[in-house]
Amino acid sequence: MRTRARVRGGRRSAALRTAAPVVTMLLAAVACGAPASQVRPGSSSRSATTSHGAETADVGRSVPGRGTATDTTSAAVGAPPVAAGVIPSIAAASCPDRIFSGMTTAQRVGQLFMGGISAARPDQAQLRVLRDNHVGSVMLTGRSSAGVKATRSVVDGLRRQADQVAGRRVGILVATDQEGGHVQVLSGPGFAAIPEALTQGSWSTATLRTRAAQWAGQLKAAGVDLDLAPVADVVPAGLGTRNGPIGRYFREYGHTPDTVAPHSDAFAAGFAQAGVMTTLKHFPGLGQVIGNTDTTANVVDSVTTASSASLTPFRTGIKAGSPFVMISLAKYTKIDSAHLAAFSPTVIGRLLRTQLGFKGVVISDDLGQAVAVRSYTPAQRALNFLTAGGNMILTVQPSTIPAMTQAVLTRMQQDASFRAQVNDSVHRILAAKLRAGLLACP
Repeated sequence: MRTRARVRGGRRSAALRTAAPVVTMLLAAVACGAPASQVRPGSSSRSATTSHGAETADVGRSVPGRGTATDTTSAAVGAPPVAAGVIPSIAAASCPDRIFSGMTTAQRVGQLFMGGISAARPDQAQLRVLRDNHVGSVMLTGRSSAGVKATRSVVDGLRRQADQVAGRRVGILVATDQEGGHVQVLSGPGFAAIPEALTQGSWSTATLRTRAAQWAGQLKAAGVDLDLAPVADVVPAGLGTRNGPIGRYFREYGHTPDTVAPHSDAFAAGFAQAGVMTTLKHFPGLGQVIGNTDTTANVVDSVTTASSASLTPFRTGIKAGSPFVMISLAKYTKIDSAHLAAFSPTVIGRLLRTQLGFKGVVISDDLGQAVAVRSYTPAQRALNFLTAGGNMILTVQPSTIPAMTQAVLTRMQQDASFRAQVNDSVHRILAAKLRAGLLACP
């Protein structure tokens, strides 16, 4: 997915330790969820009836908060190592389970969705759709040049409509598209102008990590929890700008896996250092296609296989602990010729989960207005993605959410296996929210 990428001139650049329990009092002193300073009070309770890790514990069950020594667990997808002397909280491991148990079915289903909202001028009717459907995540879309403080005000307003469970908010996860170059939603006072990825790929990885940490710090100050970046796609030099979704906009870090992998890893590491999560995209890669799935139907990759070198940036990013991976809307004939990647159990279940060992949140590319899925009803898009093994549905069109949520609720009543898949997805998403400091256990 891209965010209204603009074509412009310009030349392409080259290129716990597990600490032993000390005393019961110490363990009890660690709160479940975010530090108190991160819990956002101030809204009335909403009625319950009313769209980038292999080496860690299952993210669906145990993921930490972030930022300080009072974070509540000790190991997680994408989380930095726990400092020596920090006592892991045993109670915190069950935090997502406890939140989940207190939710209504409608609230659980709402956690599966990320709805797009204008970063510059949030639409009140769209916000009402998100609120009525208990939507748990928001993507800031479009373009805003209002700066950090104004964006923070928008985000704080979004957070006030979060659901409550046992009197405590289940925080809304706020994301945006801040790659750099043509794809940078947020700008203005306090936000740096981020260069295109091809330029970033010409820097040393140490430089990129340092600058990425600065960019992430700006997002964190604006209240953003998740960046839908970095792009891990490898665009061959011979294809270049003929590659519609990536190369045309210089969104790739380079033209070989050896360049892309360390630079996408450096970008993610810088963001992790600043406490903002990232998303590897667009699995299993959009580097070999011509058409752009945002604007074109039947986009096909007839090159990529389950063992292609172009998967290396995803493999290294997952090994480093990426918490989210975004699935593309292209079809990969040498992997699964029958399904779009986002609707493919082979791509998500076999390749991403089993072969690459990803344990985090699988998020779709936009299922709201992308031309690639226009032949499917909103209900079909949601059900196909979740049935294939996806976890979070991104739609930049909130108007599609009511039909999607109703379809999921209906299928849950009819199919115990599907219901179990939904429950697993909700646990993974809640675990990511715990890591972002968005949960406080009852």
